[in-house]
Amino acid sequence: MQQQDLYRTESSKPVAQFAGDLKEVAEKYGFVVHNAEKMAMAEAFARHNAPVPPGFDLHMIQICKPEKAAQSMGANPERSVLMPKFVMAFSGGGKTQIRFLRYNAEEIAAVVDDPQFPASLTETYGRIVAMIEEVR
Repeated sequence: MQQQDLYRTESSKPVAQFAGDLKEVAEKYGFVVHNAEKMAMAEAFARHNAPVPPGFDLHMIQICKPEKAAQSMGANPERSVLMPKFVMAFSGGGKTQIRFLRYNAEEIAAVVDDPQFPASLTETYGRIVAMIEEVR
């Protein structure tokens, strides 16, 4: 993995507002946030009696484009290993820190032997980054 595979940016919006705004923008482009009710990790950990430090506000935002994902995994279920896409948002340095791990075409090809998949997945990564940029 290369350093450029980790997309890093920040927003002046609070974490929860960024997450909600990203959900709205994602829907505009045919994406969904699978875990909208469970993306606030402090709440998720609390449900399992796992304490977190005060102020812990990590949101793990799972983004999917169901129509494209269904076609892609229907064509080759091996693709599923790289299909979950999470945008992380958390407080840091007085701002909302945003992270998104993506893979380049060579890394994708090394994981899934499927000549069409790298271009398709990198296109989706680009769309997710564009949505983050639109929201932040």
